[in-house]
Amino acid sequence: MSGNRWVDPAPFEGVRPRLPWWFFLPRWVKVVSLPIVLVLLGCWLVVRLVALALRYPVAVVGGLAVYLIYIHFGLWVLVFVVLALTGGLVIWAGLHRSSYVRHVWFRVLTEWRRATVYVPQWRTVTRLADLSKDSRGKEYRPKLGRVRSEGWRDRVRVRMVPAQSPDQWEARRDNLAHSFNAKSCRVRVLRPRVLELDFIHSDPLGRPVLVPALADDVAAVNLKRVVVGKTETGRPWSLRLLGSQLLVVGVPGAGKGSVLWSIVWQLAPAIRAGLVRLVGIDPKGGMELGQCPDAFAKVVYDSGPDAVALLEEIATEVKERASRYRGVRRLWARSTGEPFTVLIVDELADVIAYQTDKNLRERAARAVQTITSQGRAPGFAVVALVQDPRKEIVGFRHLFTTRVALRLDEPVQVDMVLGEGVRQRGAAAHEISENTPGVAWVKQDGRREPERARAFHVTDADLVELALFFTAEDATVHEFPGRPDGPEGMAA
Repeated sequence: MSGNRWVDPAPFEGVRPRLPWWFFLPRWVKVVSLPIVLVLLGCWLVVRLVALALRYPVAVVGGLAVYLIYIHFGLWVLVFVVLALTGGLVIWAGLHRSSYVRHVWFRVLTEWRRATVYVPQWRTVTRLADLSKDSRGKEYRPKLGRVRSEGWRDRVRVRMVPAQSPDQWEARRDNLAHSFNAKSCRVRVLRPRVLELDFIHSDPLGRPVLVPALADDVAAVNLKRVVVGKTETGRPWSLRLLGSQLLVVGVPGAGKGSVLWSIVWQLAPAIRAGLVRLVGIDPKGGMELGQCPDAFAKVVYDSGPDAVALLEEIATEVKERASRYRGVRRLWARSTGEPFTVLIVDELADVIAYQTDKNLRERAARAVQTITSQGRAPGFAVVALVQDPRKEIVGFRHLFTTRVALRLDEPVQVDMVLGEGVRQRGAAAHEISENTPGVAWVKQDGRREPERARAFHVTDADLVELALFFTAEDATVHEFPGRPDGPEGMAA
């Protein structure tokens, strides 16, 4: 009672108990189904045991071997086998460390990290990160798949729940990295509904990459795969020049010169043989390209009228060569009898954006756009280096099919250079250390995932060696068959 009013008590709000569907089956159905259920349960148990053995082969095989040796031969034989195996592994590691690490250490580390890091925390982390879903009392949780540890990173395969997209995982990269004690996390799409998370623990590109020895083998120069360093996975980092245009962006000291001279270094045999022609523009008065002027057929050390005239000259050559190829071929080849031309602009912004003369600025921009948009097929490539990637500076970034982002100042600049959403997938070029010049993120058109790599460390002594390579007495220029102007047009 409340005064003179009757108040009804609150209705019972307890959860109604639910019984499983098989509880309501007749007894004879349960009796008949029991053998089938037991067989299915046994099959399920066998499958789980096989899966466990595949997930932890070293632990399962090792534990089984220890048990059998102990049962059949006793403790002392087991101790002897363990000591002999340990000694064999130590000798293996001393004689061939790389194969030992790949075949033994990484396998043990993989099982250890899966059992102690990912399996115990997987459910908790995915639930707290809102990557699991509850619907009608059923929990939908992303499935933890294969784990592969490579020392510097762990590759964790994940099957997403229905109605989930990779963007949801990319938005929680930092959450996942800190949850699993990693420095960073990257998200890669393998196929529909399947992702691979890269948990980074250390930087394999922390040390400079030594430049290889100069070679005289012209046939080894592949314009589709010019090796300029190595990737973080240990593979060679190659850039495509034939059929591509290259934009290199980075703050001062980020290592743009390393990328530039690595390209010239690898093209040196073809340049000396006359198969490749370098043309350069260095608005800084030759502080960069002037270190090895003998590599260039023509080079301008300012950003004024001479530089613009050179750009327009190359643009004219592009159109003339394209007209000669009309109806004959669709892409330049060595058999054309004309050199593949690489235009290197050390600081593109000084030529197309910082010009005080508006007429020169517009002419330079038009010429560069002509070369980048039409030079692919007739055998012209642009290697443009710039510090400021803003659209106001380089308004035609889309014409560069390969973009290299060295160390940048701001996160937004990463998307400016590599494309929208690339930073969310892990391409943190703004987080590259000042102590690792030459480290970059690379994005090529047609590939969703960016690649992290480091260019060769080309020292001043290497540049002196490169200059001597071009000025050696045995250096020869080969005349192209059927070339109208002969080798004289290649003279520096």
